Amino acid sequence: MENLSFGIIALGGNLPTAAGDPSHVLHEALAILHAERDISIAAVSRVWRTPAFPPGSGPEFANAVATIRTILPAPDLLARLHGIEARLGRDRSTGRWSARVLDLDLIALDDLVLPDAATVRDWIALPLARQRVETPGCLILPHPRMQDRGFVLAPLAEIAPGWRHPLTGKTVSRMLAELDAEDLKAMTPLPPGTGLFLP
Repeated sequence: MENLSFGIIALGGNLPTAAGDPSHVLHEALAILHAERDISIAAVSRVWRTPAFPPGSGPEFANAVATIRTILPAPDLLARLHGIEARLGRDRSTGRWSARVLDLDLIALDDLVLPDAATVRDWIALPLARQRVETPGCLILPHPRMQDRGFVLAPLAEIAPGWRHPLTGKTVSRMLAELDAEDLKAMTPLPPGTGLFLP
């Protein structure tokens, strides 16, 4: 039997489709993901309503996090996520941090650090002004912004609070506690199971 890796995927979107509002788009994405032969969903957070970033850049987002088991290597898993985004109408030509139908971010896969620790640390330390315009030319794991994002950490804390960042050693619970409380005030969880796929 092939070895299964543990993965973390963040889901978000703030544009409706013909199928429904953003939370329904997340539901569709999870159902497609779970139907993949070599991916299975282990756990899913609640959907959280979060303001768009930067402020004023669009409608509020629906965000969630799922943990998965997969036999896919990281580049193949990312390609699969991008395929699901495209299938559900994601347009990547609109630029970074723009309104979008769906965003599927690969946050982590096991304790992989890609492409290397120095590169990940450089991207973690990247100033906000450069984050707005620079995109890595390769897959970086863990996701270099995960520790800064309440809309990733709050949902992830519901399903994997003890997961540790392979570079910093910090748990999800600790990273969430270190965020500025003001950054979390505008985030609101929806009731469990509201429009969301559960395995």
